[in-house]
This record gives sequence, structure tokens and C-alpha cells, in this order.
Amino acid sequence: MYKISSKPIFKVLLLVVMDVLILVAVDGIALIARFEFSINAIQHQYIDASLQALLPRAAITLIIFFATHMYHYMWRNVSIRDVGWMILSVLFAYSVNFAVCALLKIDVMPRSIYFIRLFLHLFFFVGMRCSLRFANMIRNEFTPGKAQERIMLIGAGDAGRMLIKEIASSHKIPGSIVCVIDDNEAKWGKYIDGIRIIGGREEIISAAKDYRITQIIYCIPSASPEEKQAVLNICKETGCRLRNVPGIFQLVNGEVSVDAIRDVQVEDLLGREQVKLNLEALNAFISGKIVLVTGGGGSIGSELCRQIARYSPRTLVILDIYENNAYEIQQELRRNYGASLDLRVEIASVRDREKLRELFDFYRPDLVFHAAAHKHVPLMENCPSEAIKNNIFGTYNAVCAAEEFGVRRFVMISTDKAVNPTNVMGATKRFCEMILQSRQDSKTEFCSVRFGNVLGSNGSVVPLFKKQIAEGGPVTITDKRIIRYFMTIPEAAQLVLEAGEMAGRGQIFVLDMGEPVKILTLAENLIRLSGKTPYKDIAITEIGLRPGEKLYEEMLMSSETLSATANKKIFIEQQRPIPRETIAEEIAAFSKEIEDGAASEKLIALLHEFVPTFRTPEEVNSAARLKAKIEA
Repeated sequence: MYKISSKPIFKVLLLVVMDVLILVAVDGIALIARFEFSINAIQHQYIDASLQALLPRAAITLIIFFATHMYHYMWRNVSIRDVGWMILSVLFAYSVNFAVCALLKIDVMPRSIYFIRLFLHLFFFVGMRCSLRFANMIRNEFTPGKAQERIMLIGAGDAGRMLIKEIASSHKIPGSIVCVIDDNEAKWGKYIDGIRIIGGREEIISAAKDYRITQIIYCIPSASPEEKQAVLNICKETGCRLRNVPGIFQLVNGEVSVDAIRDVQVEDLLGREQVKLNLEALNAFISGKIVLVTGGGGSIGSELCRQIARYSPRTLVILDIYENNAYEIQQELRRNYGASLDLRVEIASVRDREKLRELFDFYRPDLVFHAAAHKHVPLMENCPSEAIKNNIFGTYNAVCAAEEFGVRRFVMISTDKAVNPTNVMGATKRFCEMILQSRQDSKTEFCSVRFGNVLGSNGSVVPLFKKQIAEGGPVTITDKRIIRYFMTIPEAAQLVLEAGEMAGRGQIFVLDMGEPVKILTLAENLIRLSGKTPYKDIAITEIGLRPGEKLYEEMLMSSETLSATANKKIFIEQQRPIPRETIAEEIAAFSKEIEDGAASEKLIALLHEFVPTFRTPEEVNSAARLKAKIEA
């Protein structure tokens, strides 16, 4: 029930005056109605009796109304339950008035007048308090622009009830809820604040047509990701705009409101199980430590900083060459943590070996998360020297500084493209893994964490698709057969921290990316989530594979050398040690060729020589196409 704890006294006095005027008006209307709407026919004794009883009746009514909180309702938000309490309050006041007047033998009237008064009391006292709610409903239905949004609500639980009240009283969503869907059969045919629960998920598509739905709000915060995915996959077939409410923890905190509603994102359709972290172990791993994050302004790096900040590090150092990104995460963390977080930001490149040594010497970090890297596949195909300088030399510089200045644990962010790489970026990241494998005898514990595509990261396919959809299309995909593995940015960062906590020397941790997703399906879903129809409203165009791109991304979990960890989403791929001398010689060879201005072809040839699993994309894609034909 929506109540106000206190109201300005003048508003309460105004309501009291209105209630007294209603009492007077009702008495007059009842007398006129009883005597066939002829004022001259009303006997004076009834007028005198009504005036004589007015003062005690008004006093009793006001006392009871105060006691039953009739002056504490928010008129814009009254619910069916509130109306029920109002009716009971009016009936109680009327009964007490009738009993008192009967005992005092005042207000003696024809019996029909008592019934007319009762009806009019209910109509005016309750109707007045519901007037604003009725006005909102009428405005939502008939005002131009408002009527365009007809909303279907998925979920008739507590969160759904709260949201119905919020939307009815808010001007932030231009429309009204016209029907509710819930899989609980016991609720079918019932009403929430006058809105009917019409059935389960099997009714979604037909109801969207019958009720002319333009927007669907999914409002089951406690649902599992798999359950949510199943329902949203039905909803996206309607062509309606899909929106979502927060998770269950926000419901508990009372944060389910119109402001919290957001559009359904493509990650909501993945149905991935929520990451379960060992919070106690992570707290012991990070709390009180000096933590340095290279590339801390990037997509993964910034999310790592957010996650690390939660575990009370002694100092968090963000290192990035791009000042704008570093500034944004710095301001965000300062807003959220203030002086409770010792936050430092350093603008520097991992290519600058002496600057890195200076920073490592000054801060003496306990933990390093190395996220700085060039990652765009087509760009690195054209600029192999930059990929080598930033990815390979940058990692080597950070590794050497970590050893020299006593870093306890060093965690490098790797990629699925390092698995049998077919491009320069993947080959350089595989070489970075090899650098860490050469440090298994080090006092510093070095490990890599390897995962696939991250939804929404800078330069990823999802922001590109969204931009193309906003511009009216077409959405461009490289090949309709291409598949990729995806996870969300927070999920990736959380699993990196967990892997870092359990890491041993030279290990490569592989994250379970779940089921593969066809890029074509991803594009179609994004178009539907925008409220448009693929191929009708937005075209999808195939433009061909980019340089260095695989047709089918290889599964990270297929290796027979993987072993399980305590976290079922994290596996360890066993790697053979590599001599330090071998890596040092290969680094020197790269450095000499770059200093001598070697052509890109020469640098790529060196990558093929030093990374035995580096193959050409033509070789891999041809084999994939042949395999697909055989299976077909």
C-alpha cells in the first residue's frame, strides 16, 4: 500500500474541508432524491434533523478517517487493495454514525435516505481519492503518443506488482500495461490492479497480436539465465521492443522501478549460468595488496579494476597509454569509492621498458594483471610490426620488470585466437603465452587466462551491429556460416580474478565459453531486439572473411591436456616449459628485424618459425569447409 508518512498540514486541512462538504452535499442530494427531486416537497423536520446531526456525524467521520489513514493515500498510485481499505473505512464510519444517531435519537429519516446516503458516501469519498489514478489511466489510453505504447508484462510476482504501480503513476514510460503473462496456472484469469493475467509463455506471440503490443517488459528477477533465455527467445519473435528489470538483489533492495528498466541486451539471450565466485579466496588474494593493471582503461582492463576495487586492495594502479579511457575509469572509481580506495593512474606504454621498470620500482606491486595489447585482427594483419612491439615486446618488458621487482603473481589476458592461430594478432598472443611458459623457474608466479569474444568490448561485433542498425542498415557479416564463442565483460573479468587466485607457475587457464553462437543469428537477434524485422526492415549483407579470420573458431575445451579446477568454468591446459634462452633469442631476432626495417612478410615468416601452431587462414578455412561438406 502506498502511503505518505507525513503531509503538509494545509493539504490535510483541505481534504478535511472537502470531506465535510461531501457530507453536507450528500445529505442534500439524498433528501432531494428521496422526494422526487422536488425541493418544495421536502419536509422541514428532515432538514432540521440533518442539520442537527451534521456536527456529530462529521466529527465521527473525520476521527475514523484519520484512524484508518484515509488522509495518507497517494491518489496517483491507489491500488485495488487500497480501494478495498477505503470502502471498509467508509462503511465503518457510516455504521458508527448510524449507531450513535440511533442511540441519541437524532437524524431520524425515512429508511430509503440511509441507503441513498451510503451509496453516495462510497461514491464520493472513495471516488475522489481514486480520481487521479483514473485520470492517469484515461490519459495513458487516449493521449497521442501515450496510446502508441501498449505493454505486455512477463511475470506476475512481487516485482511485477511493484512495476505495475510504478508505470501507472509515472510519466517516464509513454504507455500502459494491457496484459500480464505468467507460467503459474493458478494465476491465470486473475487481475493485478485491473490488468488480467492471460496465460503462460505459449500465449506471448498470439497475445502480442491480439492486444497490439508494442513493448514487452520481462519482470522475473529471480529467474535462472536458462529460463530467462527461453522466454526472451519467444518474445523476440513478436517484433516488439524488449525490456528488462534488474536482478533479484536489486529487488530485495527495493530498486525495482521505472528508472531501473533497461532494454534487453543480446547477452540476455545467451542463457549463460551466473558465475559463482569464491569470494573468501578472492578477498584473501586481493585485500591489502598493491595491484597493477596494464591496459586498465580498456574493456577488460577497466572491468578488472572495478572488480578488484570491491576487494579493498591496498593500492590500485591503472596503467594505460590512452589517457581518455584511463580518465573515465579513474572518475568512475573515485565516484564510487572516494577516499576509501587508494587509486593511482599512470599514463605510459608497456613498450617503454625503462618507464615500466621505474613504475614497478616505485609501486612494488604484489599482483599484476596484464591486459594491455593490440587485439584487432584485420589491423594487425596490416601492421605486424606494431603487433609485435606492443603485444610481444610489451609483455616481455612487463614480465622482466615483474621478476626484477618481486611481483608475487602475474596474470596475462590471452585469447582464443592464440589456439592454432591463423592471424598475426593470435600468433603474437600465443608467443606471449610462450614467454610466460619460459618463466616456470621464476619466484614470480606467471599464468595466462585464455577466453573468446567479449560482448560489448571496444571494437567487438555487437557495437558495430548496433551502430549499423541505428543507421538503418545494412548489417554486414563476413560469412553466414561463421561461429564464435561469447561471454560478457563482467563474467570474463570475474573468471580472470578467480583463475589468478588459483594460478601456478606457467599455467594457461582456459575459460568455458559455453555454446558457440552463429554471427548471423547474433545479427538477427540484435535487429529483433531493436523492434525491427530482419531482412524486411534491416538488411543483412555478407561481405566475405577479413584477412586472417577463421571461418569456425576452434573450441577451447577440446584439448585432451585440460584438467579441471574447483570452478567448473575454469580449466588448466598443461604446457611444456620453454627455455628462457630460446625466448630471449627470438625476442632479439624480432628486435633486429624491426630495427632494420624488415618488411611485413619477413616478420610474419618469423612468427611462423617461432610459433609452431601458426597456420594460414586459407589452410584452416579450407579444411573447415571440407569437413562441413562431409558432415552435410
